[in-house]
Amino acid sequence: MIIALGCDHAGFPLKKLLHAWLEKKGHQVLNQGVDTDAVPADYPDYARAVSEAVAAGKAERGVIVCGSGVGATIAANKVPGVRGCMCHDTFSARQGVEDDDMNVLCLGGRIIGQELAYEVLGAFLNARFSGLDRHQRRKDKVTAIERTYSKSGAIK
Repeated sequence: MIIALGCDHAGFPLKKLLHAWLEKKGHQVLNQGVDTDAVPADYPDYARAVSEAVAAGKAERGVIVCGSGVGATIAANKVPGVRGCMCHDTFSARQGVEDDDMNVLCLGGRIIGQELAYEVLGAFLNARFSGLDRHQRRKDKVTAIERTYSKSGAIK
């Protein structure tokens, strides 16, 4: 699977570990930066890069790591077609894909430990959208909301 992977400076130490883990598991990693934690970096830039890669079909899934995971999640979900969630447990990571077709996983590099991050990432990557009627219906409703505001640009 091709995975877009990005982070800000706070997420870099975990991103570096996840990059190696993904390659070891046989995934192709599309590195969306950063490659050091020596210089402050703004999470929206890297959340956007990962999200655009997923939305454009350049990557099947995306992973973004910032300090808490919150900022990356907010920024990722501004890109149409992205369904990003912050998950720090395996149930949410699996269920987010199976029920909600989540395609971007956001992690807090200052929140989650290395071993749990591997487990959460594995649950995310191994899960598949169920396509059950109720889940598809809900996904379609979310997509309709997205289309409405993508056209108008803002809540009026």
